Amino acid sequence: MKTGPGRTAQKNRTRKAILDGARTLLAEGQQVTVAAAAEKHGISKATAYRYFSDPAVLVAEAGLDISVRSYEEITRDAADLRQRLKAISLYFFDLALEHEAGFRQFVSMTLAAWRPDQSRRTSTRGARRVTMYEQALAQDNGGLTQAERTQLVLALTTATGSEAMIALLDVAGTDPDTARATVATLADAILDAFLGPSDPPAQRAGTPLAL
Repeated sequence: MKTGPGRTAQKNRTRKAILDGARTLLAEGQQVTVAAAAEKHGISKATAYRYFSDPAVLVAEAGLDISVRSYEEITRDAADLRQRLKAISLYFFDLALEHEAGFRQFVSMTLAAWRPDQSRRTSTRGARRVTMYEQALAQDNGGLTQAERTQLVLALTTATGSEAMIALLDVAGTDPDTARATVATLADAILDAFLGPSDPPAQRAGTPLAL
């Protein structure tokens, strides 16, 4: 199976096109179906159903029309690979906090639409953070092998965004500021494991001295 930044970018373009089709249908006052949304951009029904198996989830994500800053904007002040990856992690956590209600609704719809046998699916969620992590590693691979880069992206992906927000606010019962500091701590720990330690923990921006 073809993988890597190019494949991820293509999947994101397809997903974005289907979402755009759904928003067009909503604006026209028409019923939103997966096939109809895909047809707006010439995408086949079979392809569309690999991204969205439930029209309710499609509508929920289409309604979560959030403008995401570009990779260049997010990493503009980062001096090296470690800082770029950490900036991406914190950005997507901040985005979840800023649009908490919308993300919670979307996560709820995604979970409600889950079925036990979804082995044929290729994607049920957007992968913007994954694409940006891969872009950073394409710019500077940090001396890592492809397998190590893949594992690093997976580790960082699990430690930010709406999933981390829900775990920290709802399960751990912490406040948003402490939650954000914890995401920074997690990012540092993951980056230490793959890239080696940088600054002492007490000197890291966004990391509390004690938790």
